[in-house]
Amino acid sequence: MERTDMSDNPVTGEISNSKIAAVFDTAAAARDAATAAISAMDLHPTQVKVITPDEPDASIKLEPEGRGIWRTIVIAHLRLGLFGAAAGAIAFAIMMWIGVPFVVQSPVAAALVTIAFAMVGGLMLGGLVAMRPDHDRYVDATRTAMEARRTTVIVHARSREEQQQAKDFMSGRGGDVTGTL
Repeated sequence: MERTDMSDNPVTGEISNSKIAAVFDTAAAARDAATAAISAMDLHPTQVKVITPDEPDASIKLEPEGRGIWRTIVIAHLRLGLFGAAAGAIAFAIMMWIGVPFVVQSPVAAALVTIAFAMVGGLMLGGLVAMRPDHDRYVDATRTAMEARRTTVIVHARSREEQQQAKDFMSGRGGDVTGTL
């Protein structure tokens, strides 16, 4: 089984972008599934967490990366802001090449405006990525399970393939599975 390491995620810099939450009716079933997943899928024990209804540290288990959200926010904004600036520079060069009158007559102003607006667009996209809207379903499924006195197994997959294997494995064990994108 080949693993694609996502520690070099080009946008967020997170180690595990792919997560699943598998909800089980009992804590025993969840713990059995977690233990079996670690052995069957060759997962590191830190990748698999069990969240019981009375879990005091559910948020930490859901989003455990030590560097936290601030690292994701900074990296996403920096990388996408720079990407936006580069896209703006390319757009300026294309407009200059095709001879857009305003660009040809005021190249410095046109370059500054084009690059600045494209960079702001990249920064806005960085904000969207940093909010991680795809995590809402995953977190909500866990919170709802806790309220219903059910137990959740969380798997922090390091690749899309590993996430899909975890989904299939947990579904096969009777878990109600929800994942991130």
